[in-house]
Amino acid sequence: MAQETSKANQGAAALATMAAAPVNHLLRLEGLAAAALSAVLYAHTGASWWLFAALWLTPDLSMLGYLGGSNLGSRVYNAIHSYTTPAALAVTALLVHSPALLPFALIWMNHIGVDRLLGYGLKYPAGFQWTHLGKLGGRRSQAIQEG
Repeated sequence: MAQETSKANQGAAALATMAAAPVNHLLRLEGLAAAALSAVLYAHTGASWWLFAALWLTPDLSMLGYLGGSNLGSRVYNAIHSYTTPAALAVTALLVHSPALLPFALIWMNHIGVDRLLGYGLKYPAGFQWTHLGKLGGRRSQAIQEG
């Protein structure tokens, strides 16, 4: 009975892996679209590209949440690496007629888009390498071992 359950789990995992590939490609293309759109909109704000370069990695400071463990780290990282937060900042900037806030939201969105394009997704509490786009390094490590 346990062997049948194990085989069923392996089969389900194989199906999930096969099904995930097209979905991951679509999610990465969405990241590309978000990165491209945010860069174009940023260019129209007239803000300095030096500001863009200086602040682009700022969302990655959220990784410091992992100093408190992977559960806290994933929550902090996901809060900062979700499109919801910079979108709320952009909407706020527009509603309160504060165009100075808009470049910050667009830099933030661009960072998230590039992260998604590169395969860095939202994190699971199991550890930093476990993302909604798959395990980081999984395919790369496997390709190196097989090669």
